[in-house]
Amino acid sequence: MKLALACLITFGSLHAWPQEKIQWHDVTQWGVEGRGWGDQGRARWFDRFPAKAEEAVTPAVWNLSRHSAGMMVRFKTDATEIHARWKLMSARLGMPHMPPSGVSGLDLYARDGQGQWRWAAATRPSKQDMQAALLRGIAPGQREYAVYLPLYNGTESLSIGIPAGAKFEGLAPRKAKPLVFYGTSITHGACASRPGITHPAILGRRFNRPVINIGFSGNGRMHEAVGKLMAEVDAACYIIDCLPNMNAAMVTERCVPLVKLLRKARPETPIVLVEDRRFANSWLTPVKSKFHDDNHAALRKAYEQLRAAGVPRLHYLGGDKLLGNDTEGTTDASHPNDLGFLRQADAFEPVLRTALNLK
Repeated sequence: MKLALACLITFGSLHAWPQEKIQWHDVTQWGVEGRGWGDQGRARWFDRFPAKAEEAVTPAVWNLSRHSAGMMVRFKTDATEIHARWKLMSARLGMPHMPPSGVSGLDLYARDGQGQWRWAAATRPSKQDMQAALLRGIAPGQREYAVYLPLYNGTESLSIGIPAGAKFEGLAPRKAKPLVFYGTSITHGACASRPGITHPAILGRRFNRPVINIGFSGNGRMHEAVGKLMAEVDAACYIIDCLPNMNAAMVTERCVPLVKLLRKARPETPIVLVEDRRFANSWLTPVKSKFHDDNHAALRKAYEQLRAAGVPRLHYLGGDKLLGNDTEGTTDASHPNDLGFLRQADAFEPVLRTALNLK
């Protein structure tokens, strides 16, 4: 027993990392992407909506808007290790169908020598007040990095740490128009294993654009109040993906008014209407299959009505193949796993390229 303990101590000491003095950089000093509505006042700095939204949207939407889903902070450093400390709003770090790494964790990406974003590290949060080394042993050289914030928890504070003496530059949010995603728990990020693997995050990297994520678990229902807030954002594209939280009657009632509201405020901004994905087991459950059929038909009818009325720059994405056709793209039949999110990004990309007039 003593020999085993001695061996364990020796092994640990041989692989221990040297303790270096860490310099901390508060990300609020240069800003995060995904935090729209400019300098409008916030109830809390990392809230997705400005404070005025509390009186306009439903209580459920307001509470969910306090999650930091879709937010991302960029910086440059030549450090050979990167640390983070962050404080979370809720002690609920994970969910039965979604791990703490996605609900409450951080996700680190870096640009490679060709300028492409590549994954680098994720975290395993175990308490509300966290400090962790994101990555050690980084190859020498200055790079651009991005850290994605927690999806299903609120962020109270976030600082990036590097060893004393390393170069560091916080990168202000890009001024390019953002992709604005309005949707349900799927847009919100359920059930990604980490924040950077959701389809809005993937598409943000592919199009090299900021993303504003206004997905609300169980509450993406084409609300007029949310539409009015969206219209304040000068977006590259509005993506409306609310059908999983709606039935056909709701779609018929709300889709056309929402699109007209956005089009009146932003005549030139493309709008993409997205059908809901099919439950992975809907092939075996006729009631679910009919639900999807009815929803899709209602959205298609609204789309055709809008086109007939001359509404320009309107695009449509079918839902049948969003998660693939092998039933392996979900965690629980409804919410995508990481494979499902990648497939969704692949399905969204060509439609967005057309909407954005990109080749």
